Amino acid sequence: MAESQTQFEPSEFTVSLARNAADLRAAQALRYEVFVREMGGDGDLVDHQAGLEQDQFDAFCDHMLITETASNRVIGVYRLMRSDQAALAGGFYSKSEYDLGPLIASDRRLLELGRSCLHPDFRGGKALFHLWAGLSDYVETHGIEVLFGVASFAGQDLTALAGPLSVLHHDYLAPAALRCRSLDYQRMDLLAPADVDRRRAMIDCPALIKAYLRLGGVVGDGAFVDRAFNTTDVCMILDTARMTARQKRIYGNKRTEG
Repeated sequence: MAESQTQFEPSEFTVSLARNAADLRAAQALRYEVFVREMGGDGDLVDHQAGLEQDQFDAFCDHMLITETASNRVIGVYRLMRSDQAALAGGFYSKSEYDLGPLIASDRRLLELGRSCLHPDFRGGKALFHLWAGLSDYVETHGIEVLFGVASFAGQDLTALAGPLSVLHHDYLAPAALRCRSLDYQRMDLLAPADVDRRRAMIDCPALIKAYLRLGGVVGDGAFVDRAFNTTDVCMILDTARMTARQKRIYGNKRTEG
């Protein structure tokens, strides 16, 4: 496929697809720093000696990288898998956590998003906006209609996550036609709507989940506790046909955001 690259003014960051083995290793090294060292995750194919978080799906995916131009270091990654790539890989990564039947039955052009992470020094700033802008280009190039993937809360204590999980269930549940259900079902409606401190709950949501919600994202039914990665996952779904004009402007914004 053709390379996708987006430049920004000022050129603080560059977003591109991995072009070779060295680019992929840079992505896997950042994933190791975040998912293994920081969050305590592990996996059958994780290379602790080399410091690489990897799995059997990497070879079938596109890997979007955000690079700090001044240092030429990879500071953010996103793993992308289209339906045609998933067919070669034996299915989407998320199928081990969620019943993807409703999405697949929709017969729409799907893109699974995964392994998203930013270096700690760049969280809460401009980098995530740039990564989404690069993703917007990719979606347009491939005619993607529905984006989805698991997004994670750190840890496995559902009681500690009761507020944010309850808000997601009560306010952002996906329509039935696209509603994937957790295979190891963990209820998300842990608090009644009247008992949720919505402001606190949204503060406690990871930046990636809040970014999905701002763009019109919704969630599947039930959480999934990923014990290997030490996370509690939710299935995020973004139907591009349901995005408002304002959300589309945010999604495709190429300007620097403060």
